[in-house]
Amino acid sequence: MWWALGAALVGAALFIVRSKKPDPKKIAIAAFLTAAAFAVFQVQIPIFGGVHLNLTPLIGILAGPVLGPLVVFSINVLSAAIGHGGWSLIWANVVINISEVLVGYFTFRGLKKVTSVLFYRAGIATFAGLFVGNIVMIAIILFSGIQGVNQSTGQLLAGLSLLAAVNMGVAVIEAFITGFIVSSIARMRPDLLDGDH
Repeated sequence: MWWALGAALVGAALFIVRSKKPDPKKIAIAAFLTAAAFAVFQVQIPIFGGVHLNLTPLIGILAGPVLGPLVVFSINVLSAAIGHGGWSLIWANVVINISEVLVGYFTFRGLKKVTSVLFYRAGIATFAGLFVGNIVMIAIILFSGIQGVNQSTGQLLAGLSLLAAVNMGVAVIEAFITGFIVSSIARMRPDLLDGDH
């Protein structure tokens, strides 16, 4: 089921890219983000079995809502190819990551009316994107179940809530990192933010 939703989202992004012909600069940014996020994604922080930074809201902020989903799809395929995650989980991960990309992008842009401070906008957008991603992850697991685990919905939800809490702790760190990156880009290469500064 998740493959159908993920494939529909990626297919829609591909259709828009083919019809609108994005700026070559945006494609270059998307390619750089794919490489950078793939590398960061492989670095495990040894907490509660291993967590990692996502950079998915940053991908949304810099690549946008059309190229961003293609970036996270590419990262998931490359990660599965080297054994980080499984082939059977790609589409569920893509759905989660796309939700983070889109929420990050739209929150960042929406906050422009509230504050002009890029650090805050990027940090809040990152936290919001990763929060929504955690909700989507929990919903997918509750709906699909975990193979070989005989737990009640309540027990499963309790375990997933603990995992989400750990993830949100890491999200606070990622929010600061993203805020710093976006603020630095605004100083050095404001053209990369498409007038969002």
